[in-house]
Amino acid sequence: MSSRRRSSIASKLTEDEINELVSRLKAVLPQLNQTTNSKVSISKMLKESCCHIKRLQKEVEELSERLSGLMESVNISEIDEQSLRNLLQQ
Repeated sequence: MSSRRRSSIASKLTEDEINELVSRLKAVLPQLNQTTNSKVSISKMLKESCCHIKRLQKEVEELSERLSGLMESVNISEIDEQSLRNLLQQ
């Protein structure tokens, strides 16, 4: 069996699996939780998922920059700084 065919077989999802994934997306996307229409297209959900992930990434970057700024403005020892970095990376 070719690797291309195996890849195709492995990537096929059952309808139940797709429905489960759609339900999970609806549960974690704030914009979809606010809509009263329970019939949201999968393409809209995917677009909303991408937008939500991008917003979260931007928020993480902003928080990281703020934390870096705070750490630079506070006089802490190298040991404390490394411990804090390790804690935040967990």
